[in-house]
Amino acid sequence: MSIRLKNILVFLTLLLVSVTVYGHGVDGETQSFLLNNKGVAFGPFLYIGAKHMITGYDHLLFLVGVIFFLYRPREIITYVSFFTIGHSLTLLLGVMADINVNAYLIDAIIALSIVYKGFDNLGGFKQFLGKQPNTKIAVTIFGLFHGFGLATKLQEFEFDQEGLFVNLLGFNLGVEIGQFLALGLVLLVLSVWRKYDSYLKFSKTTNIALMAAGFLLLGFQLAGYFTTI
Repeated sequence: MSIRLKNILVFLTLLLVSVTVYGHGVDGETQSFLLNNKGVAFGPFLYIGAKHMITGYDHLLFLVGVIFFLYRPREIITYVSFFTIGHSLTLLLGVMADINVNAYLIDAIIALSIVYKGFDNLGGFKQFLGKQPNTKIAVTIFGLFHGFGLATKLQEFEFDQEGLFVNLLGFNLGVEIGQFLALGLVLLVLSVWRKYDSYLKFSKTTNIALMAAGFLLLGFQLAGYFTTI
């Protein structure tokens, strides 16, 4: 293995560790702002949305699975757009309509979406079911759950109703900016790695690791759910 490739793998490992450590929770400073904010605050909500998505390792792991075998920019944009439409709808709907969903269960489904995409990338559905599910529909459906996951984080705070819709638009736009920045970095790393034979050679191992991460997150969320009911 070349030194350059080793550096790429080390970078990917450090990236995964860093986002796992920070997670996509809400830090103390952000909590204080959300609890005390009154009226329209488009800019701060945009910033919070971007930060939330960049550190949202579960959302990013799913998207890594989605784009892992996509090489054409048009395909990447298409699939990411389906995901974006899904999570934007439920993010806005969940908060505006005050639809309460257990955060642990939603995050467990998000964890399952990671397992699903890794299994899909390994050809598991074709092997065991004899057919390939419609990936665009699956990405959109999981996008809806990811949006509810974001909504549940926001619903933990009692927002001032004045300017709520504008603030949510700012948050959602921030999420898209964060997603764009994170995916840009991931695509940069993948584009370099794809120049090496090891990309396809280790594709099976990578997607097994993706499934393992999903199962780990699933266990964590289910443990949280059963210890709080």
